[in-house]
Amino acid sequence: MSRTGWFILLAAAVVAVIVGLVVLLRPAPRSSSAEASNLTSEQKAYLSQIAVSDAKMSAAQNYLGQTVFYLNAKAINKGSRSVQRLDLELEFHDVLDQVVLRERAHPIRSGANPLKPGETRAFVVAFEHLPAEWNQGPPAITPKYVEFER
Repeated sequence: MSRTGWFILLAAAVVAVIVGLVVLLRPAPRSSSAEASNLTSEQKAYLSQIAVSDAKMSAAQNYLGQTVFYLNAKAINKGSRSVQRLDLELEFHDVLDQVVLRERAHPIRSGANPLKPGETRAFVVAFEHLPAEWNQGPPAITPKYVEFER
């Protein structure tokens, strides 16, 4: 294979890796507000059994030279049920503590391994764009939706 052929193959591999990372690390589509309002009383009560710890923000340059921000944190199931799905609300603030961005994160997704009682699981959420007014700190994180393993 010629030198040009190897370069094209390498470039295609790099693009495939970038596309794969973007697909894997992007937040899932937002849950509808109707879904959150349809929580059973058991689900609403169980939200207090979910904790998030060790939230830290980091940043890295992607292959295009753009800054990508990452939220690294841990979800903790303090309750007695296995959680099959967990949605969190993330609120980013400015220096005056005003909300400048509200996003949803899905650290436990339907079809993935459930978060067992007493288990702690690390998760990462990537953000390509955060508001310039953002105070550079981790967001306020609130559990908003939970589904139990059947």
